[in-house]
Amino acid sequence: MKQGTTIITLDNGYHLWTHTSGQGAIKLLCLHGGPGGNHEYYENFAEKLADLGVQVSMYDQLGSWYSDQPDFSKQENIDKFLNLEYFVDEVEEVRQKLGLDQFYLLGQSWGGALTQEYALKYPAHLKGIIISSMTDNIEEYVTNINAIREKEFSAEDLAFMKKCEATNEYDNERYQNLIDILNRGYVDRKQPPAISHLTETMATPVYNYFQGDNEFVVTGKLKGWDRRNDIHNISVPTLITFGEHETMPIPTAKRMAATIPHARLETTPNGGHHHMIDNAPVYFAHLKRFLSDVENNTFND
Repeated sequence: MKQGTTIITLDNGYHLWTHTSGQGAIKLLCLHGGPGGNHEYYENFAEKLADLGVQVSMYDQLGSWYSDQPDFSKQENIDKFLNLEYFVDEVEEVRQKLGLDQFYLLGQSWGGALTQEYALKYPAHLKGIIISSMTDNIEEYVTNINAIREKEFSAEDLAFMKKCEATNEYDNERYQNLIDILNRGYVDRKQPPAISHLTETMATPVYNYFQGDNEFVVTGKLKGWDRRNDIHNISVPTLITFGEHETMPIPTAKRMAATIPHARLETTPNGGHHHMIDNAPVYFAHLKRFLSDVENNTFND
């Protein structure tokens, strides 16, 4: 496979930014979160996994950062692209165009939802999957983030937040300051300067359409997503990895690990939603153990 950055042309005519680095027989494709995030927290994965011989591929999904960004003010583009089915099929097209087979698929957050959907629809080419910081349904996530807010804030602050959300006053300064407190505690705990930007990198139209204004409300199209009755059909070895201090509920992760036939749950101390950054040594130790066990046929031992 070609190393470095490659711009691939999708069958729909749009272009995606992809990057491949690392040498080895193990192939790993990484899906970023958001929706509307980008690849950047995967940029050190090839280096961290080099001793295992892992080739790491990543890409920015349609609408995100380095890839083409359709005009989402047009309803035809919303209808065609802003749905889960499109992004799952996009993963398969990227796999084909990068020439990946018998590969591992890793998805963080929204990417973890895509990973579950891909494993259910396109299992034939997978060797294993990694679901990082993602539930199998939105309902339990919403319950958890509401519990977090009730624990973190006074009744007055909580009532103020709910009032802003009811009246769509998401840009209120006090409201945003409260969201920043939650982000520092549960999403980006370490907040490294290396991934901060002067220019906003989030594809806001995509994020708002699927999620809403922020990580602690779900008002978009993802509301109601639920695969609880289907994940028992995921047949490949599965690693579920959660931060111990994040937005996603660990009880859900435990249930998922018990439901998926060949699954292992690992949790990362002092890790938030981006625990591959918050506590990288532990995160990569879990990931390397999983890849090694599957490669050595000892995963179920």
